[in-house]
Amino acid sequence: MRAALSHVSAWVFDLDNTLYPADSSVFPAIDVRMTEYVAEFLDLPHDDARSIQKTYYARHGTTLKGLMQEHGMAPEDFLHYVHEVDLSPLTPCNRLRAAISALPGRKYVYTNGSRRHAERVTRHMGLDHLFDGMSGIEDCHYHPKPDPRAYYRFCDLHALEPSQSIFFEDLSRNLVPAHAMGFTTVLVRSDVDWSHEPEIARPARRGDDLGAHVHYVTEDLAGFLLEAAPETQDTPP
Repeated sequence: MRAALSHVSAWVFDLDNTLYPADSSVFPAIDVRMTEYVAEFLDLPHDDARSIQKTYYARHGTTLKGLMQEHGMAPEDFLHYVHEVDLSPLTPCNRLRAAISALPGRKYVYTNGSRRHAERVTRHMGLDHLFDGMSGIEDCHYHPKPDPRAYYRFCDLHALEPSQSIFFEDLSRNLVPAHAMGFTTVLVRSDVDWSHEPEIARPARRGDDLGAHVHYVTEDLAGFLLEAAPETQDTPP
């Protein structure tokens, strides 16, 4: 693994269900708050709001983008509301911290959520000091992954050369543009389905999410990174 990834000088991590475990209750709580916001904003019953939320997610890449394009919604209140969730289920992981710390080169968080959300989560996990930068959807002009414009904007912001970078994601579809740009790609996969809706299930299901755009698959992010990093004398449990 170290030899195969010796060209990598920048490490890019998605946040939700990638940098923290998909079996935590954090993203399901965000999902609930998105439904609440849609119901309030569009004055809809819960079930209708949830249907709209998932339709916009599928059609536009994020519920936020759908609300902006189809209803002219300003994004700031939405981003603040949906990400104000309890982070106590996320506990610091010494193994992940050591793995990220040992990686050579620069490290970034790139999320379809807000930058504040990324900062808040990584701070809670004791990881924030390990990253050279964090980008939220506002930094990419509200173009969400997998819109290629978002990836080019992210690379411009951080002066990244994709051919020398690696991209970690829990959604296979978000690796398609990254692969096309020259990133090495890693799908962080889990059997957990928080959505209970197969057509938009996250993270990707086993067996139907692989293709030429996925170079590596792991269910253990820390383990993968420890194999990729230069050898260290001590590896925390």
